[in-house]
Amino acid sequence: MGGFSSLFYCMKKILVAAALISLIAACGRFKNKSKDGDSERIVCLSKQLTEYAFALGQGHKLVGVDLSSTYPDSAKLLKTVGYHRALNAEGIISLNPDLVIHSNDIGPEGIIPQLEKAGLNIKVFGGANTIDSSKLLLKEMGAYFKVPAKADSLIKIMEADLTRADSIRAASKFKDTPSVMIIHFGRASNIYFVMSGRKGPGDLYIQLAGAKVTGYDAKGARQISGEAVAAANPDIIIATDFGFDQQGSIDKFIEQVPGVALTNAGKNKRIIRFEEHDLVYFGPRSGKNILKLMELIHGQK
Repeated sequence: MGGFSSLFYCMKKILVAAALISLIAACGRFKNKSKDGDSERIVCLSKQLTEYAFALGQGHKLVGVDLSSTYPDSAKLLKTVGYHRALNAEGIISLNPDLVIHSNDIGPEGIIPQLEKAGLNIKVFGGANTIDSSKLLLKEMGAYFKVPAKADSLIKIMEADLTRADSIRAASKFKDTPSVMIIHFGRASNIYFVMSGRKGPGDLYIQLAGAKVTGYDAKGARQISGEAVAAANPDIIIATDFGFDQQGSIDKFIEQVPGVALTNAGKNKRIIRFEEHDLVYFGPRSGKNILKLMELIHGQK
């Protein structure tokens, strides 16, 4: 009986210890379900928020991002949960996030109710379609993640770069003001379309780089019209990275993308490869990106 009692006593101790471990783990898990910016597992559904999170030193908390979150390179190593306008709730929930962040640019329509029903914490941040709104977003995220000084530092750097770009543009006597068109390959829709001419961030980037936006008689992210591209006749075409790389070279891009060969840009081989994420929103690197674009367009630093 003594041996049996000892065995029973040992088993009881093991079961109690296991229960305590489970309780501690559960407490830790629910402790992380906070809304104060200290969450440890974050799924980010907007590409600009992904870059901002890394810039603010919060990148290590991200466990999942949308397909369009391609900056910085570290973001490409994270689990993707689908294109931000065609998300799957199950994929997001499976990552067991403490927090889901987005900028009200996600879909389909029912995705938020599904995530809320699953009990996930969701935080909406502002957009970054203008320089001013990008500064506000940096301050907003800096406050939320309790790193306001870091946000202020990023804004100062951004303003210094923008001031330098403004000074160069004002002082430079560009020989001409070329018309520029942005052609982007939408991976979600699997088509080429014209990104510029919509009064969005891409247009402002072109103008801040000392060029003018090419008029394009078509609207929306529809398949590119070769006739409309030829009629618009841009002097320079900016090809976003994925679409350019899909063709493999300037010559192939001119040959394969509808209408490009008939433009001044095609005839003179003025095709510029540029990262998509550097043209679709504003952020800490915008001043540097404008300077880079200015150099590519005008050949000036």
